[in-house]
Amino acid sequence: MKSLVLKRTVAVAGHKTSVSLEDPFWTALKDIASGRHMTLSDLVTEVHANRQHDNLSCALRLFVLGFYRDQIAGRPGGVQSVAEPAVPWVARRRAQALSKPKDGT
Repeated sequence: MKSLVLKRTVAVAGHKTSVSLEDPFWTALKDIASGRHMTLSDLVTEVHANRQHDNLSCALRLFVLGFYRDQIAGRPGGVQSVAEPAVPWVARRRAQALSKPKDGT
């Protein structure tokens, strides 16, 4: 059986890196980049620069989800800022993580 996850190499801020995503996410990212008159690498670099997650693949999936959720909600152009999550639970988890003490207590 063929893997549903595809690993592709993209340039992020001029440096090549491998990213693993399902094919529908790659297609969505290409469509979003095209609609913004950007290259895929430029879009991935923008998401990377503003991400709130250590994992780039996760940040890209959430970006795509937010883009389409914003379209459904009637906000033109999809996600206006990749730094602001369109998914409410992401914002809650981020706030919870930031409120925890650094020493683990």
